[in-house]
Amino acid sequence: MFTNVKEEEKKKQKKKELTQPKPKVSISSTSISSGHSLSHCASSSSLSPSLLFPMPSLHLLPGATTAPNSTFLLRPHSPLLPSKTLTPKKPKPKPPSALLQWNRKPELSGSIPRVTVITSGKGGVGKTTTTANIGLSLARLGFSVVAIDADVGLRNLDLLLGLENRVNYTVIEVLNGDCRLDQALVRDKRWSNFELLCISKPRSKLPLGFGGKALTWLVDALKARPQGSPDFILIDCPAGIDAGFITAITPANEAVLITTPDITSLRDADRVTGLLECDGIRDIKMIVNRVRTDMIKGEDMLSVLDVQEMLGLPLLGAIPEDTEVIRSTNRGYPLVLNKPPTLAGLAFEQAAWRLVEQDSMQAVVVEEQPKRGFFSFFGG
Repeated sequence: MFTNVKEEEKKKQKKKELTQPKPKVSISSTSISSGHSLSHCASSSSLSPSLLFPMPSLHLLPGATTAPNSTFLLRPHSPLLPSKTLTPKKPKPKPPSALLQWNRKPELSGSIPRVTVITSGKGGVGKTTTTANIGLSLARLGFSVVAIDADVGLRNLDLLLGLENRVNYTVIEVLNGDCRLDQALVRDKRWSNFELLCISKPRSKLPLGFGGKALTWLVDALKARPQGSPDFILIDCPAGIDAGFITAITPANEAVLITTPDITSLRDADRVTGLLECDGIRDIKMIVNRVRTDMIKGEDMLSVLDVQEMLGLPLLGAIPEDTEVIRSTNRGYPLVLNKPPTLAGLAFEQAAWRLVEQDSMQAVVVEEQPKRGFFSFFGG
């Protein structure tokens, strides 16, 4: 009897549990470090530990009772971990694919010193301007340079360099024993590795015994200086092909021929090339000066490529026409020292770079595409 009563009571309790309403549970946004424990919630709601962590603690709403298989109403909550602002990473700089030639010093080729004569045959083509600018460009590259003005009676190199008031002695006084060679050398204050040496004073005549042998002795004396031989000896040759020309080219072992793109200068340059080869100078390079691209486009001037094909010489540089040349000449301030540099000054620096490495450039012809008009769309 008693056993039957107990079984009936158990069945009634199970029916009551099934008929009771299911509890509502909320999830608060409190952190794990709060006073509510997760173990109690896990036992009451039969949640698995994998669902509880890292979920926040659970709280029963008032008036709700626990029951198995209970449903949950989730409320919006704040994240447990503090939020971090993500900053975009800066892109890494790409390594340079190529280095500019100005990032390195040019390598000096050939035997030291390099005795170079700058000549043309025709006057007024820019021999003295080229000597001044290339000489200072070489000094800026770190080479020691001695520029010799071999024009007797008509020297102008000191004017272009702004050193006319500092020339007290010349080669004539050195040969006569009136001064030493280092006293005749004028050092430039802007670049101490550039020195100027003049053959004679203006409106003076050379003695009869002065010739190629005397200039060769002078070059040998520069090589045997106690402070060392210079890297470059540049000789500014006078115009023409008379005795002054023969004297200037005697100690040289290479030549730079200056010409302009006109037929008179080209005829003289061709004649001078033959005289240099007869004197034993085989290393001859050419600089085309006063190039005007607008006249070349209009076919009113020979192009650099035409000049190179006519003379058959390796091209050292092409110098564009620049009005700044007159200003720099009057101020005694060469073009290569201008800031910002001009196109002609940059061309002189590039020519000096090629002279150091005994390199040359190749002139090319760039054909422009014809302008397309309205009727080009219709095949016209």
